[in-house]
Amino acid sequence: MTQSPTSIHDAVREHYAERIKNNASCCGSDNCCSTESDLYPADLLSTLPDGESSVSYGCGDPITLASLQPGQTVLDLGSGAGLDCFFAAKKVGETGQVIGVDMTPEMIERARSSAKRLNLQNVEFRQGYLEDLPVDSDTVDVIVSNCVINLSPDKSKVFAEAFRVLKPGGKLAVSDIVTDGPLPDVVKKSLSAWAGCVAGAVEAEEYIAMMEAVGFTNISITPVYFNKETIESAINEMKDVVELQSIPRDEVYKAVYSAKITAYKPG
Repeated sequence: MTQSPTSIHDAVREHYAERIKNNASCCGSDNCCSTESDLYPADLLSTLPDGESSVSYGCGDPITLASLQPGQTVLDLGSGAGLDCFFAAKKVGETGQVIGVDMTPEMIERARSSAKRLNLQNVEFRQGYLEDLPVDSDTVDVIVSNCVINLSPDKSKVFAEAFRVLKPGGKLAVSDIVTDGPLPDVVKKSLSAWAGCVAGAVEAEEYIAMMEAVGFTNISITPVYFNKETIESAINEMKDVVELQSIPRDEVYKAVYSAKITAYKPG
């Protein structure tokens, strides 16, 4: 890892190290994260033994979005405890390869242990930063990521690195938290921090612009809105945010969402 960590890197690493030590979700005891059964289809969950999907920190299903094929090389940005890597390994088969990159040592340790227990020979985990990937250029067919890019203090660099390591014609398929709508910044930041366990979610248009700036094309972003019960719980926990109480609920519901995002590196 050649990049120097920032205070944001340190805070995120400490947060997730604590979560994995306690087998907790990304939000600890708060009911703000979806369960695996909410995120992934039953046929995908059935590819792993019962209990192996109990530790997840995502906000969507990038594996289905990626439409993986046997023999592909897949890179997971912010692989955490390895769940999406294990799903991907089943999809690409013995002739494929899956690489997970995460900056948190405790996550890498857990993921490697699980991969060994599952006897997955086509998966490896590398410790590193998303802004300085320990992956050779033009070597990856598909990049996936699940609610992690929003955590980076330099998202443009993450996209530049993703573009670098993809093969020409390669695909980026991620689930991530973005913001949209007329809410004040203080409200957006509070909601995104609560709903996605993040503090760095950006406007959808800005997210797309950063991807276009490094060369990605055919960018698609599809909103997946949080259910109203989730947002109402968030509102109840943020009574100190005065602006929130005066804003129409429909605007609040649409302000922060988990997006399905795909893009391609020109062939």
